[in-house]
Amino acid sequence: MQEYVDKNIDKMLEDLKTLVSYNSVFSEDALPFGANNRAVLDAALKMMEDAGLRTKNLDYYCGYGEVGQGDKLIGILAHLDIVPSGDGWDSDPFTLTRKGDYVYGRGVSDDKGAVIAALYAIKYLLENNYHFHKRLRLIVGCNEESGSRCIAHYVAKEGHIDYGFTPDGDFPGIFAEKGLIFGEIQNVSSKIININGGEANNIVCKKVNCEVPIASYDEAKLDAFFKQHDIDYQILKSDKTITLTVHGKAAHASMPDLGKNAINYLLEGLFIAGFQDEFVSYFHDKFALTNHGECLNLDKLADAYTDTSINIGVISKEGNTIKARVDMRFPVTLKSTDILPCLENLNLGNNRFVIKSVTEPLFFDADSPMIKALMKAYQKVSGDTESKMSAIGGGTYAKAINNCIAFGCEFKGDENHIHDANERLKIEDLKKQVLIYIEAIKNLDGIENDD
Repeated sequence: MQEYVDKNIDKMLEDLKTLVSYNSVFSEDALPFGANNRAVLDAALKMMEDAGLRTKNLDYYCGYGEVGQGDKLIGILAHLDIVPSGDGWDSDPFTLTRKGDYVYGRGVSDDKGAVIAALYAIKYLLENNYHFHKRLRLIVGCNEESGSRCIAHYVAKEGHIDYGFTPDGDFPGIFAEKGLIFGEIQNVSSKIININGGEANNIVCKKVNCEVPIASYDEAKLDAFFKQHDIDYQILKSDKTITLTVHGKAAHASMPDLGKNAINYLLEGLFIAGFQDEFVSYFHDKFALTNHGECLNLDKLADAYTDTSINIGVISKEGNTIKARVDMRFPVTLKSTDILPCLENLNLGNNRFVIKSVTEPLFFDADSPMIKALMKAYQKVSGDTESKMSAIGGGTYAKAINNCIAFGCEFKGDENHIHDANERLKIEDLKKQVLIYIEAIKNLDGIENDD
């Protein structure tokens, strides 16, 4: 196998170069996800067809290449869409650029490199006349970064899989993903004149602006509070109002302790400084500066693997209504029915909590045949028998389809700058991915049907 990947690495990089050349960020210029997503899907399906896979395009939501036969189905789910390239690149993000041991370009790690690794694992098996006992599909979607409607469409059209993985996480794998509750706090009686801050539900807010009446709080107490917590802020005064700009530190909502939420510090600071307001008092009582639901006793619902986290990601005032968007993630062994009754306490006075969406956790037993098959593949190739699969607060395709976990493609200790400028992939890691996926496919194919 090693000889195969060494011999074919230039072809792999050439195919990866083709996929990277498409700026396949979500767009509304062509249904369903944009012209570039349509084009990159065509390119990926052509690669699969040339490799001998039976291909199908599912209305440009996603597509797949299939090999093998039988009633049972193995799925490998990767995505072709990307996040915006952003600024700060040292090379063209849509031209695969090789520098030393790495290649650079948007999507090389998330997740176009994994598409190539999975495809060449299948090509190896085909070229070496491997006899499949099950069908195997390489399923590639075009909407993972902005909602995963691609896989919802796949499931609606084709159903679920019996075994599988999505190479869109870490090795040696992710056996559990927290449940998600997205909601919105609404208040119609605040004295806050205007407020706006945050970029998305799932990002810790790094900046918020707030306008309040002049002389409505103790400026010295607010200043002392911000200095105590090392929070940067500015004040702009007019004859009748004060505008506060508070700066925090961004982080992913699944790991809120890594950030400092500007919304929380602003509202808690106003409370400490004596701003008399129903919404500010409510926020102090229910959230304050906590990240894990301590004020609501939700922190006590932690399990052996994960805890509860709460992030107020976006806040605004529309008309006379303040709206604060909540991203809540709850432990992997619980159900939403364990959590939702606790959230009724968020309805108080003129404050209402409106649930927007609920996603149940993902959890696999470590002794399940699928988990053991994947871990065996990782250990055989890597030689690493110490690392364990992990539980995370984020979410992958695995939540959108049955019998699937995140498995690779990033190795422990990697810093591939995913979602950042200069996204990169170590060439030797790409080779190692192929070897692991070859073993993973064979192991999943070997699981008895009655398992």
